[in-house]
Amino acid sequence: MEFLLNAFLSFYSMESLKFLAGFCILAYLIGSIPTGYLIVKLKTGQDIREIGSGSTGATNVKRVLGKKWFFIVMVLDALKGALPVILAKTSLQAGLLLDPYGIYAVACAIFVIVGHSKPLFLNFKGGKSVASGVGTILALSPFAGLIIALIWGTVTYVSKYVSLGSIVSLVLSPFIMYFTGAPVAYVIYCVIAAIYIVYLHRENIKRLLAGNENKVR
Repeated sequence: MEFLLNAFLSFYSMESLKFLAGFCILAYLIGSIPTGYLIVKLKTGQDIREIGSGSTGATNVKRVLGKKWFFIVMVLDALKGALPVILAKTSLQAGLLLDPYGIYAVACAIFVIVGHSKPLFLNFKGGKSVASGVGTILALSPFAGLIIALIWGTVTYVSKYVSLGSIVSLVLSPFIMYFTGAPVAYVIYCVIAAIYIVYLHRENIKRLLAGNENKVR
């Protein structure tokens, strides 16, 4: 145990941990940018949190602005999720930091999805972090991320339930990460993200079981 601790500390010095804290704060702030809220507010003057499910995510935006803006918000939220992870990985590749276990990128991924669902700028009431979560996975492992996005699209198209596609794809994400040979830290992240995002969908799960969940039209 002492050997593992010393090995960890040899890579993660106090200076490195300060950088990690800075990256996490930046990731949370980027995640907190309320894309869906801002677009609906600018287009209609309405507060999306008072419409439909109250979520700021793409599915609720679709109820107000239609399919076109559903895809636009989904892409923007995915980019928002990917950006902090890409910044962390780029810094590591440039040799500015040492991170043999992938902790920096994973920490940024966690903070960005928390920022999306609990945004600082909207009194901690945001979306359900699906698009942002998929964005983080794409940035961590593009191949695994593409498979997960394909599963999401397929399940959503066949079932007509966005929530079901989201839940199924995120639950499968740790297994996909593992079988595509991703680092252990990325697999663990997918487990954490899946549990968190499924928890955010708990009301959707109740409606799915009751047979009264809203379908994509």
